[in-house]
Amino acid sequence: MGFTKITESASHYDDLEKLSVAELAAIINREDHKVAGAVQAVLPEVIAFAEAVLPRMQVGGRLFYVGAGTSGRLGILDASECPPTFGVDPNVVVGLIAGGDGAIRTAVEGAEDNPNQGWLDLTAHQINSNDSVVGIAASGTTPYVIGA
Repeated sequence: MGFTKITESASHYDDLEKLSVAELAAIINREDHKVAGAVQAVLPEVIAFAEAVLPRMQVGGRLFYVGAGTSGRLGILDASECPPTFGVDPNVVVGLIAGGDGAIRTAVEGAEDNPNQGWLDLTAHQINSNDSVVGIAASGTTPYVIGA
């Protein structure tokens, strides 16, 4: 039995277009409640990652978010909030998306399937051993992200 991508699996909900706004809002809220438990389950890994990244950032390292599609857009959104929220230079936390900046607003079909472009995008930023990379992919298998 092979690995099934969550992004390719059947939805838990059918016929959403037939539901009322109230029913849809209740479903969204019910799904949102799952987030805290999911984060709690991996909290030790989150803490370990932050503790590993911090010393490198203190000596000039950067944090790169690498994603495709919605995942890439969320990384860019988070990176763009770091300067006003935390007062860091815009080059300290950097979001990269498959297909380049144009893909922030318009889908670039097939860009996520290139396993070499993620690494090329990182090397354009002269990545080094003080830098850290977070790959963001709902499926966990996006070639652009894994390549980076």
